[in-house]
Amino acid sequence: MLKEKPSIPNPQRGFTSKTSLCQVYDLGTVDYEKALQLQNKLVSARIAAEIPDTILFLQHPSVLTIGVSGNEEGVIASRDLLAQERIAIFHIDRGGGITYHGPGQLVGYPIIDLRTKGIGPTQYVRHLEEVIIRALATFSITANRDPEYPGVWVGQDEICALGIRVIHWVTMHGFALNVNTDLKYFTYITPCGITDRQATSMSRLLAHDIALENVVPCIIEQWAQVFNMKIRQESAEELLRYVQ
Repeated sequence: MLKEKPSIPNPQRGFTSKTSLCQVYDLGTVDYEKALQLQNKLVSARIAAEIPDTILFLQHPSVLTIGVSGNEEGVIASRDLLAQERIAIFHIDRGGGITYHGPGQLVGYPIIDLRTKGIGPTQYVRHLEEVIIRALATFSITANRDPEYPGVWVGQDEICALGIRVIHWVTMHGFALNVNTDLKYFTYITPCGITDRQATSMSRLLAHDIALENVVPCIIEQWAQVFNMKIRQESAEELLRYVQ
C-alpha cells in the first residue's frame, strides 16, 4: 500500500535531517476532509523545514477511502445504504485500495521526513508495523506481520491497516487501528481487494471496550523506541486553526 514520489532532497532551513524531535497532537474526532487538508498543510510545512516531524492521532466519522490501486467496485454496500448511514467515499492519493474509517478506530497520520531516520518507504512501513505490534503486546494481544499483505494481523484477521504516500521524502496518511470499531462496516467493502480475510479489533479480542486515550500513550512510547525520537505532546487547538 505504498505510493512513493522520491525526489532530490530540498535544502532545510530549520528542522534538519539531524533533528530527532517529534511533536504529537491528539485531535479527537475530525471529519476526513478536514483532516486531509490539515495533513497537506503540514506536509508542505515539513518539506520546507518549518515544523519538526509530527504525528496526528484522531478518529473519523464513518467514511470510506479509496487509494490509488482501488476503485468503487470494492464497495459492496448499496449507495442507498451508504447515504442512509451518511458514509461518504473519498478517492485519495495513498497506496492501497479501499478501507473504512469510523468511530472507535484510532487513526495515526505521521508526517515524517524519512531522511531524519535514514530509511526508505518500505523500511518505514516495517517500522510502523513494529510500533503497532509492540503496542498491542502491552494489551496482551499477540500480533504479527503477514508475508503477503501489509498491515498488522492477529492470525488471519487484520487489526491495523496501513497506507502511505511519500512526497519529497515526507510521509502522509498512515495507520488505522481497530480499537472499539464496529466491524460490521468492513462487510460493506472488500478491504484493499482482500477477499479471504476479515477485520478484527482490540475489543473483540479482549472481550471488553478499551478507551482510545489508553491506547495512544502505548503507541507513542513504542514510536519513540522504534524510531529513536524524542516526543513532545502539543495542544490540538492551535493546530486545528490551520483549516478553520
